[in-house]
Amino acid sequence: MMRDSWNKILNLLEKGLNPGLYKVWIKPLKAEISSNTIKLYAPNDFVAAWVRDRLTDNIKEAGEQVLGTAPKIEIGVKKSAEKPAVKLKPAMPPVQTSIGLPINTPVVNTRIPRWRFSFDDFVVGESNRLACAASRSLCDNTLPGDQLFLSSTPGLGKTHLLHSIGRNLCATSNKKHVSIACLTAEEFANRLVMAIKSGEVSRFKSEFRDNVDCLLLEDVHFFQGKQKMQDEILQTLKSLQLKGSKVVLTSSFLPRELEKIDQQLVSRFCSGLLAVISTPDFETRKKIVESKAGRLGARVPEFISELLADRITTDVRQLESCLQNLVLKARLLNRDVSKELAWQVLENYAITQSAPSYDSIVTHICRTYELTPDQLRSKSRKRQIVLARNTAFFLARKHTDLSLKDIGSRLGRRHSTVIKGITNVEREISLQTPLGRQLQDTIDRLTP
Repeated sequence: MMRDSWNKILNLLEKGLNPGLYKVWIKPLKAEISSNTIKLYAPNDFVAAWVRDRLTDNIKEAGEQVLGTAPKIEIGVKKSAEKPAVKLKPAMPPVQTSIGLPINTPVVNTRIPRWRFSFDDFVVGESNRLACAASRSLCDNTLPGDQLFLSSTPGLGKTHLLHSIGRNLCATSNKKHVSIACLTAEEFANRLVMAIKSGEVSRFKSEFRDNVDCLLLEDVHFFQGKQKMQDEILQTLKSLQLKGSKVVLTSSFLPRELEKIDQQLVSRFCSGLLAVISTPDFETRKKIVESKAGRLGARVPEFISELLADRITTDVRQLESCLQNLVLKARLLNRDVSKELAWQVLENYAITQSAPSYDSIVTHICRTYELTPDQLRSKSRKRQIVLARNTAFFLARKHTDLSLKDIGSRLGRRHSTVIKGITNVEREISLQTPLGRQLQDTIDRLTP
């Protein structure tokens, strides 16, 4: 009976989580279910801590659907009695298929990635001029040093520049096979865990430290509070610097804003050029719309470009998405791009003439999650309230000039809690999980 319940919970988790997350973190767990408690046993302390920190709510939600009541989740490591055994060295290492680890494949994929962006379609304005110039200089070896740190709120072009750098280096390198590792900090951490599980740590270190010509690493704030990961990336950055490899790091936060990060690693983040991308002005936003329309092969009147640029002010990704939806709708209806269609599409986006205030953000969050301001500021750890609070952190960071400390103070939380909450929201949105889509909808419906 209990085994059937766990299998049903696993089935729900497999459907609701990213396949990689499920395979690496959930599948290896063993479970014991009794009354209203689910006891989970991980293969080691690291996995137990990671699941406890990141996936407890997901497991609890799936358990509630199967058991009919919210279960208590306990996560630990099952200690088994050690038996003396003779270690055999087989001619070929066995392939462990039970947890889907790519043991016999390279840890770093050195094939040329599919670059989604290039410098040619990056629109330059005052808000991103330094970041773009630095990215180009890194490619043509005119940037002092070989490291660049790009920082901005989400949706302003960090990923665009990262892919542009990768594409340019692949096209211009004098090496026949240039090795570029382009991944997020979370993917780096997952690969390290897989290497630990498969006994391939030395190989992992060699692949990243010795065989990479350029490391493009996104969202390094993910390493906050993860000491083992910090140690590994610090040594990797040191090794890459010694061999003259290029490194580009991105984050939604400045290095000085990060907490629970080793000071040596913060210093390493700051060792190259730091370029901040700010919110684009009206003229830049208008150029972005016109450039995107050209790539879509669409004729968009100037007054439509101005309307979109005037209404969507803080997120380039959202601005481009709005235009793409407008063009697609016009084509499907066999109509010209008109002001009427534009207003219909804009209803689905966060149209703003001015940045929303902190108070309007709190009002929007409370209305969306059916809470009072006092509940939002309370010490409650109920899932709905935590989710609402994290969304408020994200929106306050994105739309106001408040510091992380001030945001935390207004909502009764520490600076580090604010960073963790924002990181969780960004992660759900980037993975496009059901929760991520719900969060994106809440964010898009914010008006001043």
